[in-house]
Amino acid sequence: MTLKRIGILTGGGDCTGMNAVIRGITRVAVFQHGCEVIGIEQGFDGLIFNRYQELTTIGTREILSLGGTILGTTNKGNPFSYREFDENGAIRERDYSQQAVDNFNRLKLDCLFVIGGDGTLQIAYKFFEMGIPVIGIPKTIDNDLEGTDYTFGFQTATQVVCDALDRLHTTGRSHQRVMILEVMGRDAGWIALEAGIAGRAHIILIPEIPYQMAKVLEKIKLRQGGGSHYNIIVVAEGAREVGYSEITLESATTRLQGIKQYGGVGNYLAEQISREIDLEVRCTVLGHTQRGGTPTCFDRVLGTRLGTYAVQAAVDGKFGNMVALKTPDISLVSLKTLAGIVRKIPLTSQLIVCAEQTRISLGR
Repeated sequence: MTLKRIGILTGGGDCTGMNAVIRGITRVAVFQHGCEVIGIEQGFDGLIFNRYQELTTIGTREILSLGGTILGTTNKGNPFSYREFDENGAIRERDYSQQAVDNFNRLKLDCLFVIGGDGTLQIAYKFFEMGIPVIGIPKTIDNDLEGTDYTFGFQTATQVVCDALDRLHTTGRSHQRVMILEVMGRDAGWIALEAGIAGRAHIILIPEIPYQMAKVLEKIKLRQGGGSHYNIIVVAEGAREVGYSEITLESATTRLQGIKQYGGVGNYLAEQISREIDLEVRCTVLGHTQRGGTPTCFDRVLGTRLGTYAVQAAVDGKFGNMVALKTPDISLVSLKTLAGIVRKIPLTSQLIVCAEQTRISLGR
């Protein structure tokens, strides 16, 4: 089909590589197809409240190496269940989906490119069912999106964690301390596992494998017995001890009325270890540092490839699909098949085998 005017939005948490996608889509759409490109601001909020900007090849030419997203984003703006305060200060939910569809039509867009993770792409598919021509583009630092080998943003986040581990090794060895690094990963431990292997961690704790505290202590004591009086532990925020639930920030959970905000497992581990081992324990929570900064070469290339292929998918009328990396090629996956699926690390994964064969403890 002929594209005359297209829209792009970025939803969910930010990560590096989003601007690479925006730039790739814009350049192909303008140079190859001569169409206008409209950037929807702040995720689906921009579609609800009609906030947008025109994107040009000149305006996007310098953004390839820029982290975050020039369009802004939010992980709270679900048009089908939009949370807002009423006149009494209480939170209520409102369905703005039809208003978003009306604004899409008012903008006279031929296609909407939605860049996001699982939640964002589920919303995108709902809009596809309402008649909006949608192409999804997978984004999440957690790498937990089904249907693609990798999501852009993951490799950069992993490198950030690896760099942090290299630094913790030097201070941990100097002071003979147990150094705990808490990283992102609510439901899947891809960041913790890959960065932990690369960063020479001694213990890696991930959501897929509930850990036994006795095994964590056993590894630390084993290293002490061998003359190594420091330890590096990487723990994903969603990791949990056998028999217990995940650690969440209770104040945040209460404030957001039931929305879990993970965090605190690193400090929980530090307290438990300090009670049993005569070593100083320090915890570093890397937090949103993992999302920001300059994207790696891999994420720049992947974002650009996904963006350019997405335009071709739209030209071919392949709406309702997500562009995905199926190494070495980019292909299409139906958005319908992805709904609600979190891609966790299989317990038979070669990454897990590799870690344990190189004597990294996974707490089991």
